[in-house]
This record gives sequence, structure tokens and C-alpha cells, in this order.
Amino acid sequence: MNYSDGYGTTIGKVGSFEMDLTNKNKTKILLSKVPEVTIFFWIIKILCTTVGETFADFLNINLGLGLTLTSVIMGVAFAIVLFIQFRTKKYIPVIYWLTVVLISVFGTLITDNMVENMNVKLTTSVIMFTILLAATFVLWFMSEKTLSIHSIYTSKREAFYWLAILFTFALGTAVGDYVAEELALGYTLTGLIVVTIIACVFIAAKYFKFDSILTFWIAYVLTRPLGASLGDFMSQPKSLGGLGLGATVTSIIFLTAILAVVLFLSFTKRDKVENEKTQVNENRATSKRLAVQVCVMALVFVFAGIFIGTYASKHNKYVGDKKDLSGELAGFISTENDMRGYVAANDFKDARAKADTLEHDWDSQEGTLRPQNQSQWTEIDTTFDQVLTAVRTTTDIEKCKSVIDNSLAVLTKINSTSPAKTQTSQEEVQIPPAKTQTPESTSTQQPTQSSTSNTPKTSPLGDLSSFIKIEKDALALVNNGDLAGAKTRVKDLETAWDNAQANIQTKNPEKWTQIDGTIDKVLSQLRSSNPKQAACKSALEASISAMQS
Repeated sequence: MNYSDGYGTTIGKVGSFEMDLTNKNKTKILLSKVPEVTIFFWIIKILCTTVGETFADFLNINLGLGLTLTSVIMGVAFAIVLFIQFRTKKYIPVIYWLTVVLISVFGTLITDNMVENMNVKLTTSVIMFTILLAATFVLWFMSEKTLSIHSIYTSKREAFYWLAILFTFALGTAVGDYVAEELALGYTLTGLIVVTIIACVFIAAKYFKFDSILTFWIAYVLTRPLGASLGDFMSQPKSLGGLGLGATVTSIIFLTAILAVVLFLSFTKRDKVENEKTQVNENRATSKRLAVQVCVMALVFVFAGIFIGTYASKHNKYVGDKKDLSGELAGFISTENDMRGYVAANDFKDARAKADTLEHDWDSQEGTLRPQNQSQWTEIDTTFDQVLTAVRTTTDIEKCKSVIDNSLAVLTKINSTSPAKTQTSQEEVQIPPAKTQTPESTSTQQPTQSSTSNTPKTSPLGDLSSFIKIEKDALALVNNGDLAGAKTRVKDLETAWDNAQANIQTKNPEKWTQIDGTIDKVLSQLRSSNPKQAACKSALEASISAMQS
């Protein structure tokens, strides 16, 4: 059975490489619009997917453009470059890979818009983009009788090719976010899982002779979450397990690397498609064997999905009993209070570090919190985006404080939704003056002097549990010999204590002065030029005891 190449010339047999080509068709293959699949191809592909993740975040959050405006800008840029790519008569590395970079960003933004702006669940996104990608492949094969990227030398095939590429990026984003965020595995573990699957695909192609086109497109989808994991690892702060480079620096590094490799390929032409080389490298299966391979791959992914689904069910087994996010938000309130303190002190470096912590913690808990109450999660997520944008893009103290106060008001309202919750938590002391404070009547409770109590008693100044928590964290670091870490932790204590002074000092000035003195000693010991572990430990224990009494 023979099939046509789209120009009216018959090319060989289906599943065979014995092609009877005219000189005209040889020229067309040499003028293929895409590169040869070499190691350089996969290096640039992974770099592009990383840029898709970090550059979208840079425009959306760091520059404060917002998701909608970022999507419009990148959509227009992608359309312009894609038009140029279609107008070219042959593969030009700079134009081709610029198109891939922009389509990676735009594909990422499509999924993000569906999730953030349209409230489409990630599971729905995964299913939808899987169907769209599969439909693209079916229509492509029905029209052209091949899915090989080595045959992209007609406008129709190139249109199918770029549509498939767009859906692979959107699908890869949805799959990666689903596993990393909704299942709360994190991008590092997700990256390891993806690397394992890609390795299996490579083994299947190399040693079990799986169809080259099948394995190529599977790997193409999977490199998207791999690149996102790499970008997340490099951009996240060191305190959260990353390299602390930030979205801006990470984007610059990868864009520079892409440019360097593309220029190298432009001069060496090592990725230029040649007919003879293509015939050697492609491993095509017969129709019957290909059907078997597709079924095997499908079963692998079905079993993987069942395993992940089982994990998700166990991980979120209590979610069905929850109706809201009450009592779940104390950590976020504490982080925003710390951020507000840094902003008030005009310390935007530390405020932005807290913003990184807030973003990381919120993303990592999305899989647990979001199913409990979609509308509450979306309301909080919107205020967090405003906080991150304000703190990262301006040094206007009043503006940042206003945005943080608005977010704190939303968090506090939702966190105390259920009357059954009795947690007083950190926010009651550290929240701005408009928020509810601990009743004065608590000051009549009998003081307790034990510094080893696991349940601190309310002092004459009200609930000081948040300050005690910080000091206990610092004490644990001191006991482990990490004086530098303890020094960093007590900076949070200093900021929070100063920020709360106006609210708590008037309750009992004498007691406030006593505790303030112990905090000064803690700061003095840890900030000395040669801090001693024993002296720091003693100062912290004395301060904790004073707060608990």
C-alpha cells in the first residue's frame, strides 16, 4: 500500500523506508522546516520548557502585569513569530527555537488561565488537553499518513505540527501541576518521577525497538513538567530547598543558554535534516506492532494513574469531611504578619523573602486546601497574587501595607469561619490594629513560671504564643549548633515584637518592658561577633520563661 507525500508523488510503502524519491522530493526533505532530533534538540527543548515556567511567572508576578495581560502580550508575540516561521522556506534555528520558546510560555499560560481565571480543575485540564492532542494526531495522520517530524515540508503538516506542540505544552503543564500541586508531591519529586518515565521511554525505544514517532511525542510531553521542576528548583529560595536564583535570574540564564546552543547549531548545522540520516535514525514499527506498543504505553500510564489516584485518595482522605478552610490558615497569617513587619521597617529584601515563602507554602498545600472549599481558596489566592505583586514590584510602604492588610482580613475571616475552632493562633497579636485582639480579661489568669511547659499560659500581655514559637524555633537551632540560622530566625522575632508593640505595651507596660529586655539580650547574644552556644541558649530560655509567666 503506497501513500502520497502531499505533493502528488508516491513515496514508498507504509512502515518501510525503501522510498523511491524524485530529485524534487529529495530537495523538499532537505528543506524540512524542523531540526533533526539530536541531543541538542532535547537540551534546548528542556531549556525552553523551563523558560515557559519562569518567564511567565516573571511577567505575571515580578513585573506585576497580571495573568490576563501577560497572556495577551505573549499570545500576540507568539502569533507574530509563528507567522514568520510559516513564511520561511527552510529550517532556520533562531526563528524555529524562538517559536518554541514563545509557544512554551503561551501553552503554560493557557493552562494557568483555565485554572486561575476560569476555575477549571487540573484533572479536567489534563483530560481535555489529552483529548485535543489525540484528536490532532488522528486528524494529522488521516490527512498526511504520517506523524513524523522529519516530513514537515508542507504548510498543512507544519500547521498540524505546531498545533500538536501547543497542546503538548498545555498538557505537560496541566500534568506537572496536577502531580506537583494538587497531589502535593512538589516539583522536585515530580521531576524525579518524570525523569524515571522518560528513562523508561528511552529504554523502550532503544532496546525494545518501540516506534520512534510514538516515543518521541511521549517524551515531548513529559519534558514539559521536567523543565518546570528544574525551573522551580533554581528559582525557589534556598530556605525552601531551591537555589534561590529567582524567576528573573533563572529566565535570563536559560534564555542565554538557549541562545548559545542555537547560535552553535546555526554555525555548525549539526541539526540539519538530511534524507539519508533520517532513514537510519528512524525506527518505524509495522501497523500491527505499533498498535501493540500503543496499548502497552497506554496500560503503563493507566496503571501510573491508578497508583497516583490511590495516593491522592489516601493523602486527602479527610477532605470530604471539611466544608471550609477554617483553622487551616494560621501559618499563612503568620507569614503575612512577618511580611508586613518587614515592609513597615522598610526592609523589602526580607519582605520579598517572606513573599517567596508564602507563595511556596500556598502552592504546596493547594492539593489539600483547594478541594475543601473552592470559592474560599480562590478568594485567598486572589489576595495573595496582589500581595506578591505589590511586594515584589514596589517599595511603596503604605501601598504594600494596605494590600497585606486586605489579605490578612480575608484570611482571618475565613480562618475563624467555624465557631467550633478555638485556636487563637498568631494572628491575634500580630495582625494590624483593626483585627480582633485577645480580651483583656486574660490578664487575670494566674502566672506560671515553668519554661518547660508545652502549653504556654496567657500572660498579662495577652496571647504571646507566636513570639514563643519563634524563640523555640531559634532555641532548637541553637541546640543543633546552627547559630546563623537562629540569628536569622530571631530577626522575625524582632520585627514581629516591634510591630505588635502599640497593641500590647499598654496592657501592662511593666511586663512589656521586662520581656523586651529579655528579647534584647537574645538579639545581643546571637548578633555578637563571636556568639556562644551556651549564652544564646540561656538568653532564649530566659526570654521564653518571661513570656510564659
